[in-house]
Amino acid sequence: MELADLRELLGPDQPKYRAQQLFDALYKRHVANFSEISNLPQPLLNQLVTISTLNGPTSEKRFDSVDGTKRYLLRLEDNRTVETVLMPEEHRDTICISSQIGCPVDCKFCLTALMGLERNLTAGEIVGQVLFVARANGLNARDSRMNVVMMGMGEPLLNLENVLKATRILTDESGVGMSQKRITVSTSGIIPKMEELGRAEVRPKLAISLNASNEEQRRELMPITRKYHLADLMKACKAYPLRTWEKLTFEYVLLKDVNDTDADARRVVRLVSRLNCKVNLIALNPGPGIPFETPTAERVGSFQEIVRKAVPCFVRKPRGRDIFAACGQLKRVNEERVEE
Repeated sequence: MELADLRELLGPDQPKYRAQQLFDALYKRHVANFSEISNLPQPLLNQLVTISTLNGPTSEKRFDSVDGTKRYLLRLEDNRTVETVLMPEEHRDTICISSQIGCPVDCKFCLTALMGLERNLTAGEIVGQVLFVARANGLNARDSRMNVVMMGMGEPLLNLENVLKATRILTDESGVGMSQKRITVSTSGIIPKMEELGRAEVRPKLAISLNASNEEQRRELMPITRKYHLADLMKACKAYPLRTWEKLTFEYVLLKDVNDTDADARRVVRLVSRLNCKVNLIALNPGPGIPFETPTAERVGSFQEIVRKAVPCFVRKPRGRDIFAACGQLKRVNEERVEE
């Protein structure tokens, strides 16, 4: 709930500052139950217990990677489960959160796609993942080293209303207090929703999951391309209203002998070189049921060398691959380790 929602919940008989106190307790102090809110009168706390709940996600299971990554299987109020990943690094901590349970987009190199879509997450369930991981690991969301990426389960732009509401709560200075610069949302290219996102006053940074260098190849890998064609997607990227401090990010999953040739790299350059952007390369993270292989480090390096002559290009280091926590691996897999 945003501040206006809390005012409505408390009703006209309560002074407006009570809603602000509750908002502060929920999002700045991350309270887990009403009994922790000491500055509200007991009759109001009793009322809150009868009309609402603080049922955030609970940990069903945690998987720990050899590289420090943690994958959480979180249980929601309706007993469905969703995945959230913490990737700690020396100078930053990144929380990768989900926006849907499963995903309807059906990208052929992604384990989540094999689940299909169960349902959208609420704004509270999206924010709840961040608060849970921050609480469990002693992280301060106001610290500039903490980042949130909506790159877990789901296509965030197909749940845009809740994604935007969650972003407003996460960035509210009197609440969680994150900067919009530290939240990124990733899309497979839902063009009308990209346009809607661009009109939002408060919004995350935008990353585009590209993964192919031409229309035919992208249709094979990402069937959503049959509805939102690559040429139209690139026009939408050109028209997207970037803020003064912002670049578009293009993500490109490299699949051995499929989309990883030097010719592919040159085509990617032609697609993105005139945009204010950067490219992140991701060597495929393997998983059961995925019919592709990971390219060699040399092939990845050659691809990067070509692209970065035109735009900034980085190779994303795989994190948590051994516990199915890496990009494209989230499918509620219960094994502790990937078999080598």
